[in-house]
Amino acid sequence: MATKKAKKAAPKKAAKKAAPKKAAKKAAPKKAAKKAAPKKAAKKAAPKKAAKKAAPKKAAKRKPNAAFMRPLTPSAELAAVVGSKALPRTDAVKKIWDHIKKNKLQDSKNKRMINTDDKLKAVFGGKAQISMFEVASALGKHLK
Repeated sequence: MATKKAKKAAPKKAAKKAAPKKAAKKAAPKKAAKKAAPKKAAKKAAPKKAAKKAAPKKAAKRKPNAAFMRPLTPSAELAAVVGSKALPRTDAVKKIWDHIKKNKLQDSKNKRMINTDDKLKAVFGGKAQISMFEVASALGKHLK
């Protein structure tokens, strides 16, 4: 009888050994999948950190182009709107837009068009209405 028990016990042990191998094979891909997900998350998190590190480098101010920042003297017509003091071309455009918004000169139906008042009519060549895209070119004639 002891031999029968030993024979029966031997196959069970073999079965037990085989089962953990199968379980290990099945468990291994699950563990790999679990490990792969955090790596992806780590990769996604890494660029954010890199972007934060890159931001301070971009924070350094760019030197403006000297041609844009050169002070220009406005004509008498333009001086009535932006002032008689010499100013860069970019500031002149900003002051024109400030005047347009302050006096609500933008057309209510077509926002691209600007209705001129007495001061702007002299700057824009006597036109009653001008396109917003023509503003900068019209100012060029009045800045020297």
